[in-house]
Amino acid sequence: MKILFVSVEVSPFAKVGGLADVASALPKALMAMGHDVRIAMPAYAMIERDARWHKNRVASDVPVQMNPEWSKEAFVDQTDFDGVPVYLIGTDEWFDQSTRSDLVYLPGVEKYLFLAEAIPAVSKALNWKPDVVHCNDWHTGFLPVVLREKHADEWEDVATVFTIHNFAYQGEFGTEILDLLDLPQSLFHPWFVEAWGRVNFLKSGCVFADKVNTVSRSYANEIQTAQYGCGLDGLMRHLKGEGKLSGILNGIDRDVFNPETDPLIPAHFSASSPKAKAECRAALLQRLELPNDPTVPIVGVVSRLSQQKGLDLLVEAAERLVELPMTIIVQGLGDPWLAGKLRDLEAAHPTRLRFIEEFDESIAQLVYSGSDMFAMPSRFEPCGLGQMIALRYGTVPVVRRTGGLADTIFEGQNGFVFDNESTEELVFALARAAEAFRNPDLWADYVHAALTEDFGWEASAIRYVELYGQAIEARRAASRDEVLKEESA
Repeated sequence: MKILFVSVEVSPFAKVGGLADVASALPKALMAMGHDVRIAMPAYAMIERDARWHKNRVASDVPVQMNPEWSKEAFVDQTDFDGVPVYLIGTDEWFDQSTRSDLVYLPGVEKYLFLAEAIPAVSKALNWKPDVVHCNDWHTGFLPVVLREKHADEWEDVATVFTIHNFAYQGEFGTEILDLLDLPQSLFHPWFVEAWGRVNFLKSGCVFADKVNTVSRSYANEIQTAQYGCGLDGLMRHLKGEGKLSGILNGIDRDVFNPETDPLIPAHFSASSPKAKAECRAALLQRLELPNDPTVPIVGVVSRLSQQKGLDLLVEAAERLVELPMTIIVQGLGDPWLAGKLRDLEAAHPTRLRFIEEFDESIAQLVYSGSDMFAMPSRFEPCGLGQMIALRYGTVPVVRRTGGLADTIFEGQNGFVFDNESTEELVFALARAAEAFRNPDLWADYVHAALTEDFGWEASAIRYVELYGQAIEARRAASRDEVLKEESA
């Protein structure tokens, strides 16, 4: 199949969260299966100005007609990542302000409208049309709308898949969106793009795409409930009933996250030869100027600082955890309140808690490889990559049973699990882990179980190929229905 993967962040070019990792690793896995896969993303200034990415201008002055009175011109630079072609789509504004990854999501919606309208224009300019367009998260939610409502003649046979990476972010705007794209106001209806009085990009993608999926089986079930459905649980139940909604677990790039070859860790190890993990542990403690006591377990956290990630529960539990004793290492950026609390805790417990208020990939890999345990007390977690990366480095996860965490971590097998949003339950789960840590033979079994888990992309890529095939069949059926309607009229 010919597959166009559209995302506003793709690692290593622009990375804010897990979407960027998926947007590079899944196309790579699909290409390895023999498919013609290409990635489309914005031409951010940080990519255009970075000499590391060898870029070729493959299209210039591509007309992008937003509406009868507003047109733009697009350019396309091509680079690649591990052999996958990457199209960098730009224009004379919007993306120039993104000079680093934390400036990718600047306010404004016009850039996402431009990207949606640019995809068919660029495809025509490059003389390459996919069989499937794979859209990701709300920023690309209007692409299926544009393809069906404005370019139906040329794109009638092209299927669309829309993946929800985080249901909490939906992209809600006023009805002027429809005018900006020269779309009829009749689409502002609960059957189409309207939700709770606003144009909802995530809902639009879900309604107009041929197939919808999210990034774990459990999260696909959770978003059908009022607790996790963010006001669209009824739509999710409807899509499930129509056979349109599914869940496919994310994977990780096993070449990037590989304790046997990772250049960012001080010693290499594997399931068959795990002893060098102790060197990573010692290096982590030395770098952070913490005491190296082999009887005290290290609990690592690499996360955005937010209540979604349950880090307020960890902050509330910290005083009790350091008394167990445990050493806690948190790396992350985000909520100023949580950051302040973590700074206070570090000051109060300088030998038991360290807060790294930055994202440095070399430190992150050291936390993953050098910690004994990895805490993810998330309130919700669509998939979660942190627990998979931790397992890859023999670091035993302690997680709340939700979303992708529930699908990957199992009590007494490869980690420790608690159920409720409770500081008490978090403390109890970490205490169980600490008790196991004090039994060297038992802990060696946990580490071995972690190191032998395989959450590479191969199995999930096969499921995506199946989903693409289903989307193509759904598109053909929809096209036949349209022909029959026209003939009967």
